[in-house]
Amino acid sequence: MDNKKGINWFFAFIAFTLGLTLFKHSDFKTFTLKDPILDVLYLIVFVLSIYFMLNGNNQPEK
Repeated sequence: MDNKKGINWFFAFIAFTLGLTLFKHSDFKTFTLKDPILDVLYLIVFVLSIYFMLNGNNQPEK
């Protein structure tokens, strides 16, 4: 059987939204964040959504 691996669009949408939010909240001149505690939480969820988007479900279909 052909093993097709696709992108999970739900996690892609979450990663895109959080990536934009982190970009808007970061100040590159002073390397600070607008709201550090919330932005660290955003970063954790961003990394997890990238992981789940790329890893996906590796079980072959029956």
